[in-house]
Amino acid sequence: MSRPDWPYYFMDIAERVALRSTCPRRSVGAVIVKQKRILATGYNGAPSGMDHCTDVGCLMVDDHCIRTLHAEQNAIIQAAQFGVGTLGAEIYSTSSPCASCAKMIINAGMTKVWYSEGYPDETAFRFLEEAGIEFEQIEVEQIEAPDGAEA
Repeated sequence: MSRPDWPYYFMDIAERVALRSTCPRRSVGAVIVKQKRILATGYNGAPSGMDHCTDVGCLMVDDHCIRTLHAEQNAIIQAAQFGVGTLGAEIYSTSSPCASCAKMIINAGMTKVWYSEGYPDETAFRFLEEAGIEFEQIEVEQIEAPDGAEA
């Protein structure tokens, strides 16, 4: 068994977080990390206390489901709810951010965005670049479990 590098480790966790998604159109997970420590996680789903897409269907406007918050938004909100600062943190997301999430990442003071699959929003990349925030696409490697354990 090989020990994964930090980016792959955190992206693998983001993949697991995405399993909690409640919008069937897209499952996205995000993990905010600072100094190799997880600060907050988020997945795309309805606001707390509201019906989920998986229960009542998606609420579509201009080909987007507006019932859900994005994974990056939920992670940033979770950090804020618990008084966890994101200044200088990095975010790992299973999808590159949309323009709105990019703006939130910028204002949250994050320094890098790691993502595994692209989202068709070039404006987001332009915003990140203009703000001096690094972004890098990585693929999640299959991580092997120790002998005799299930993955």
